[in-house]
Amino acid sequence: MKANKEIPVKKNEKYTVKVEDLTHEGMGVAKIEGYPLFIENALPGEEMEVKIHKTGKSFGFAKAMKRLTSSQNRVELQDENYTRVGITPLQHMSYPAQLDFKRQQVRNVMQRIAKLPEVPVFETIGMAEPWGYRNKAQIPVRKIDDKLTTGFFRKNSHDVIPMENFKIQDPKIDKAILVVRDIMREFNVKPYNEGPNTGNLRHIIVRRGYYTGEMMIILVTRTPKLFPTSKILPAITEALPEVVSIVQNVNPTRTNTIMGDENIILWGRDNYRDSLLGNTFEISARSFYQVNPTQTEKLYQTVLDYAELTGEETVIDAYCGIGTISLSLAKAAKQVYGIEMIEAAVENAKNNAEINEIDNVTFETGLAEEVMLQWSDEDMKADLVVVDPPRKGLEPSFIEAVVKMQPTKMIYVSCNPATLARDLALLNEGGYSVEKIQPVDLFPQTHHVESVTLLVKK
Repeated sequence: MKANKEIPVKKNEKYTVKVEDLTHEGMGVAKIEGYPLFIENALPGEEMEVKIHKTGKSFGFAKAMKRLTSSQNRVELQDENYTRVGITPLQHMSYPAQLDFKRQQVRNVMQRIAKLPEVPVFETIGMAEPWGYRNKAQIPVRKIDDKLTTGFFRKNSHDVIPMENFKIQDPKIDKAILVVRDIMREFNVKPYNEGPNTGNLRHIIVRRGYYTGEMMIILVTRTPKLFPTSKILPAITEALPEVVSIVQNVNPTRTNTIMGDENIILWGRDNYRDSLLGNTFEISARSFYQVNPTQTEKLYQTVLDYAELTGEETVIDAYCGIGTISLSLAKAAKQVYGIEMIEAAVENAKNNAEINEIDNVTFETGLAEEVMLQWSDEDMKADLVVVDPPRKGLEPSFIEAVVKMQPTKMIYVSCNPATLARDLALLNEGGYSVEKIQPVDLFPQTHHVESVTLLVKK
């Protein structure tokens, strides 16, 4: 009770505030008697009337009720629903301002976490058209108004808001989702009911090759049964001639994880193809593949530019996935070794090397930190180590292995500035100078930012 008395605001009351800053997720920050309030759809400098909807000991959340002044960086919303479901939390911010915001996120963590404020962080590489860029959609299916319906979950809930145009996805993917939805309606496929764990169709996933146009449809179901497939499959392939693969993924568990462990190839191939920087890639249903193809090419080209390979180098590509970075590096290196923990992705990577007639690359299945430790114990030498880890960043044992192996250069591709900064501090202590960082915007209209960092042995 004492803590509540110290809070200078009360739930459901209205206040007039001025937005001072943004959180790393792009929410506006205003303060009342030093108490921070986080506000959606708010920009620095704006004055607004807000209503408090949640309070905690250290901060609260408020909803913008009326905007009294507008920032010069504000643009008209495409659709309020996109903010409600959280797929475009920065849609109210002009694109140049988004790019500046993302660069500042990297600079902030370099100062606050890495304690390396002097490292150059370049201007974020953006897109000419920052909409319609996603090559993959994962759309929940539920029964709404007694009909099988597609949409997206309202933020912090499992309530589906019906949506037919997602704006950030390839328009042909948006169309494909509706085509598949209507076919499922026609043949009375039962949508998933999360509460009692009944019904069958949980998600419709569509993946499309940006350069090839090839399309994969993944139907995520609760049970292996899907009737009537004899009618569903020809209906899909006739309506969507780009489709080369239809996969059923079975996920029987009550979980927030979208896909289960079992894949059933219903029609066509077990993969679709796309290309990046002149290489062709086979991509299976569960393989990781960057969702923004044009920006991925800029990201990987930055890796190649920073690598400055002469054809004499031995390179290790940790977290190599299906070999997208490995095969780009292999064209300019003496030998490339890729490490990946997902066996299916390693098989994809090996096939992709064959497809592109690249024979100076070897792929190893295992945890990156364990394989690196083993290789360093065996006195393996590398001139360059490239890492592209998940959001949690690098394991301390991986960093130890790098320091032990002593490559001349390291290139760190990151999707999380905070864990990047943490890891760069450790690598700097281990004898690596952080030379420069290039942010790249792979996810316009969101707060996410990728970056490429060059480190050189001191």
